Amino acid sequence: MSTSTAAIDRPVLSIRTTANPFHHLWNNNGTWWCHYTEHLPDHTKRRVRRSLHTDNVGIARVLRDSLLNESEINEEEVACERAA
Repeated sequence: MSTSTAAIDRPVLSIRTTANPFHHLWNNNGTWWCHYTEHLPDHTKRRVRRSLHTDNVGIARVLRDSLLNESEINEEEVACERAA
């Protein structure tokens, strides 16, 4: 993820990594959800809530990690395109 102060033309995720294995996860009536914050180009932010469509916490953690890693990879690709 780029920490540049250059103009941002797409959302940037705000992801904290902690020792808490449930960070970014919550259980709503038996279904696990992932939540995170996107910082938008107009300097506002958006809270994103995505259902992981599972009642299994182990699967939820894998899906959360996959979702957040995929978003970070997309941000790195955009940063590389800007540098070219």
